[in-house]
Amino acid sequence: HVQLVESGGGSVEAGGSQRLSCVVTDDANEFEWIGWFRPDDKGERVGVAVIDRDGRTGYLDSVKDRFTISRDGTKNTVYLQMNKLKPEDTAMYYCGASRVIMTPTQALTTSSLFRFWGQGTQVTVS
Repeated sequence: HVQLVESGGGSVEAGGSQRLSCVVTDDANEFEWIGWFRPDDKGERVGVAVIDRDGRTGYLDSVKDRFTISRDGTKNTVYLQMNKLKPEDTAMYYCGASRVIMTPTQALTTSSLFRFWGQGTQVTVS
């Protein structure tokens, strides 16, 4: 039974930083893609940052040069380092995992291909 457990959310002032963690209770290398998602204005999850098992990454345009995704295979953990946070980054952030082979763009834009999800962690920027 695969579980994804997020942590690291909270409140931060604009311009500040936070690091989110996603621990996969199974072997994270079994998944082609692990990523961080947040709801858009319509409530649908959109990719913020994704990383595949080979280290390829993809980022939402609005977070490029501010957010960095990384994975530690020894800890089955994926991190999202968020810098220069803006109020519009306020959201519930969800960690998702997929076994589907796809491009970074597909991984960012097709949350339906991610079968496994965590409960989410709230990030509030004021």
